[in-house]
Amino acid sequence: MTHQYGLIGYPLSHSFSPGYFNEKFKVLGIDAEYAAYPIQQIEDFPLLIQKQKFDGMNVTIPYKEAIMSFLDEIDVEAAIIGAVNTIQFTEGKTKGFNTDAYGFEKSLLDMIGTQDAVSAALVLGTGGASKAVCYSLQKLGIVYHTVSRQKTGDLTYRDINDSIIKKHNLIINTTPLGMHPDTESCPKIPYKSINEKYFLYDLVYNPEKTIFLSEGTARGCQTKNGMDMLILQAERAWQIWNQPEK
Repeated sequence: MTHQYGLIGYPLSHSFSPGYFNEKFKVLGIDAEYAAYPIQQIEDFPLLIQKQKFDGMNVTIPYKEAIMSFLDEIDVEAAIIGAVNTIQFTEGKTKGFNTDAYGFEKSLLDMIGTQDAVSAALVLGTGGASKAVCYSLQKLGIVYHTVSRQKTGDLTYRDINDSIIKKHNLIINTTPLGMHPDTESCPKIPYKSINEKYFLYDLVYNPEKTIFLSEGTARGCQTKNGMDMLILQAERAWQIWNQPEK
């Protein structure tokens, strides 16, 4: 019997997971398929899993927080984070996990070397992905402040001036700004204030280099996109799906 995996979110025009997992299944000779399920509202989730039997699922924008109330159980770490991006199906029950934090932490350390290299971090965005990033920063002992358009974070974009930038040499974009097809957009921060002592990390992976990262590269910053994080979180999700908890 073909095992079925899927990704829910909206929209899902250019998603990483289907191509990644279907290639993995082909290489490993696994009888499975992974498909995208763009559901327009989270309330469609129960019907989807009634109609189709799933062995595992990923969750992306904008449902990482909203999905939690539709699941039978939430892993302790995902509950602390307040966001779920991976669902395990065991004997008809659903359990939510967060593998974004795992992927981000490993990927970030690969760029910065050690947390001592960071004075403080600015986290752009306050959604589900931001929550996983903040959890990892806290775990690493890195001081951070969140930034949002409205006052849902510690700061708004209007608050970001030269003085704020000088105190935060790690800037992380957790918003969809710059993501295909909206490649001309970028977070509105004073890029002129950053230099070679800064790290810019963008969770966006398509395009490979967003305007946000290009602005950093032009000023000598170390930059990284979200591809490594995606691969790491996907592999962690695969482990969860294949090692059901007793």
